Amino acid sequence: MDILQKNILEVKNLVKDYPGFRLNMDLTLPAGSIMGLVGANGAGKSTTLRLILGLARPDSGSIRVLGCDDLNKAPALREEIGVVFDECSFPEMLDAGQLGKVLERAHPRWDSALYGRLLKRLELPWGKKIKDFSRGMKMKLSIAAAMAHSPRLLLMDEPTSGLDPMVRGEVLELFQEFIQDEERGILLSSHITSDLEKVADHITFVDRGRALLTEEKDTLVEVYGVLKGPAARIGEVEPGDAIGLTQTKYGFEGLVRDKAAMARKYPDLLVDRANLEEIILYLVRENREGSEEK
Repeated sequence: MDILQKNILEVKNLVKDYPGFRLNMDLTLPAGSIMGLVGANGAGKSTTLRLILGLARPDSGSIRVLGCDDLNKAPALREEIGVVFDECSFPEMLDAGQLGKVLERAHPRWDSALYGRLLKRLELPWGKKIKDFSRGMKMKLSIAAAMAHSPRLLLMDEPTSGLDPMVRGEVLELFQEFIQDEERGILLSSHITSDLEKVADHITFVDRGRALLTEEKDTLVEVYGVLKGPAARIGEVEPGDAIGLTQTKYGFEGLVRDKAAMARKYPDLLVDRANLEEIILYLVRENREGSEEK
């Protein structure tokens, strides 16, 4: 297997300019993995997905999907991609069964049996009109439709938004099962960091159009930490040791990039494990404070 097959998706030096906004993105999605694309609304996540799908053209840089650098020149390759946007775009006068018949004609590899199993597993009614579905039901239907033609790459924009915790857990299990053959991958845009902590292998943080960090999820949660101590000792923390060092009425805290090293350097202070949400908040704060100083 060559490098193009090992990486489901490669985005390098990707630039897209809009009035008042520039996207500058790099990311690599290895086969057999899930990458979480994290950032605030307007950070550039949806723009990145549109560029990957060929729905917008980049100003510079490269995008390779399953070894192909232009999906518009390889229409057959689109069968290898399943897409879930944050809004359901299916005709609302159809029911789930009728939708399956329509999609069967559109996808050469459509698996009606798999679609039926996914509807059952996600507890979606076969004969109910889509217009009568809740937002969560529409999202589950979009996921079932995206997976039923057995693509190699799933591109998903907030797929667990609007789902209750139990259903989100079931959907996350589906995603993990999808990549078990080590030949498929998922790029998952989400603001629900607890979901990404459960299933993502890699995390890319995006803020104001730029990838602040791309790293393995396990490395992030193992290496980063939150340094804490009483307010009177904040002056002991050397400049550069903590990101976003902030004093509160209870003391001070700041993000550290090497919690083991900081625990050795400051043995009398507390270094807690940092979760993804904390890491994101501190990195975004650092990025925005740095931008304001320029």
